[in-house]
Amino acid sequence: METMNRILRATAFVLVLIACPATAQNQAGGPPADWKAVVESRLPVFGHRNWIVVADSAFPEYATPGIETIVADADLPTVLKFVAGAVSSSGHVRATVFLDKELQFINESDYPGAQELEKQIVAPFAASQVSSLPHSEVLARLDDAGKTFRILFIKTTAKIPYTSVHIRLDCGYMSAEVERKIKTAMGEAGNQSAKEQSEAKVSLRVQLRGEHL
Repeated sequence: METMNRILRATAFVLVLIACPATAQNQAGGPPADWKAVVESRLPVFGHRNWIVVADSAFPEYATPGIETIVADADLPTVLKFVAGAVSSSGHVRATVFLDKELQFINESDYPGAQELEKQIVAPFAASQVSSLPHSEVLARLDDAGKTFRILFIKTTAKIPYTSVHIRLDCGYMSAEVERKIKTAMGEAGNQSAKEQSEAKVSLRVQLRGEHL
């Protein structure tokens, strides 16, 4: 009898060990308990060239390891407002926003509320931050970025196509104008260096020619 009890206890222990990893895996693969907490935990780690995409509900889950997809049980404007505010207040990154150009051509009769949603999408950002590209081009940029940099997708309850908002993070403490100035100065310095090298070569040739005479 004692031997049988030991066998039963050992069997139960093994079953528990087998079940635990499966339970953990199911929890990790399910919807996050708090999507706001996920955003707040990822944002300090994210920087220049990372992306955050606030997507409609049909947006696909990528197989790429560096691309994380979570589900928010909230409408797109609510999630977007939170993400935009978090990025703006972070101090180390700023948002450059890409919208699907197709959104401008959606007929209100086909998708009631599309025009109002479009207004709500651009509301958290300055006009200079937002540009529209064909959907395929936006996806191509995401595909390219996902090969090297981490991307966070947040799927919302939105059910109007082409409403996903693709936010590329740029350096928050350097504006695009300052970056242009730096690159211009580098170019001018390179041109000046090339000019000096050319003049030095000419001078050397003249000097050698004089020695042969």
